[in-house]
Amino acid sequence: QLPIVSVVRDTESQLLPDVGAVVTCKVCSINSRFAKVHILYVGSTPLKSTFRGTIRKEDIRATEKDKVEVYKSFRPGDIVLAKVISLGDAQSNYLLSTAENELGVVVARSEAGVQMVPISWCEMQCPRTHTKDFRKVARVQPQFLQT
Repeated sequence: QLPIVSVVRDTESQLLPDVGAVVTCKVCSINSRFAKVHILYVGSTPLKSTFRGTIRKEDIRATEKDKVEVYKSFRPGDIVLAKVISLGDAQSNYLLSTAENELGVVVARSEAGVQMVPISWCEMQCPRTHTKDFRKVARVQPQFLQT
C-alpha cells in the first residue's frame, strides 16, 4: 500500500502589484543609483509574501531629476508609498516611482530610534534630538492614513 501525497492550494489567490497601483514598501538598501525595497502592501491589502522593487534615482522626484540624491531621499528601514511603473520578471524587480507629491517616505526612524515627523517636503525631524534628515516626504492623503 503506497502513501497518498496531495497538494492543497490556498484558496485565496495572491494579490500581485499591477502597473499604476500604489504600494507600501520598506527600504532595504540604497546606493547612488537606486533604492531596493520590499513591497508589503498593494493599496491597503497586505501581501502574503513580499516582492522586491527598485526605485531608480530618476524616478524619485518629478522635478529637478538631475539634482536628486538617493541618500537624501530614503534610508534603509523607511516605509515608503510608491507607484508601480513597470512589472518585474523572474530576474528583475518591480520598478517603482515616488515622483508625485502624495508619494514618498511616510514613516522614518531617527538614529535615536524615534519616529520622525515631517517638517517640509524634503526634511524630517526627530522629536527627541531635534536633528533633521533629508527625505522625499509624502504628502499623505487622508484615505491612506491608517494606524
